[in-house]
Amino acid sequence: MALFLQFRHSDRSMKKRSYLLYGLLLLMTLISGYTSRWSVSWYPDLYATYAGDTWWAMLVYWGFCNLWRSAHPIKIGIGALSFAYLVEFSQLYQADWIVAIRNTTLGSLVLGHGFLWSDLVCYAVGIGLAFLLDRYLSSSSFG
Repeated sequence: MALFLQFRHSDRSMKKRSYLLYGLLLLMTLISGYTSRWSVSWYPDLYATYAGDTWWAMLVYWGFCNLWRSAHPIKIGIGALSFAYLVEFSQLYQADWIVAIRNTTLGSLVLGHGFLWSDLVCYAVGIGLAFLLDRYLSSSSFG
């Protein structure tokens, strides 16, 4: 209970995130994630396999930061991780209408195609990294 009250209190005292800074983080993450999906021979196999999902999760985190500019980073992290896991588990649902959406470029980028346990780990890592950077930016003069 005390932890919940601490988060509620800290939301009121948190300064709002900068649209410009967090928009730039979102854009840089989008570009990094998109380029990680290219078949470029100089990417190590580990990076080529897992980086796209990690970048995607960071993108979700930055999107949530832009939607809820004064929310506590822990709330952003929980929301982003919940959203990412919901999208991943939705891939177990294979009705014709959602498969048709997933077969579009945007649908494929947002919803993915097949459930993988490793994606859940990538999402936790990506959101964790974004959370740490957000905490740093929130405590500095940048954010």
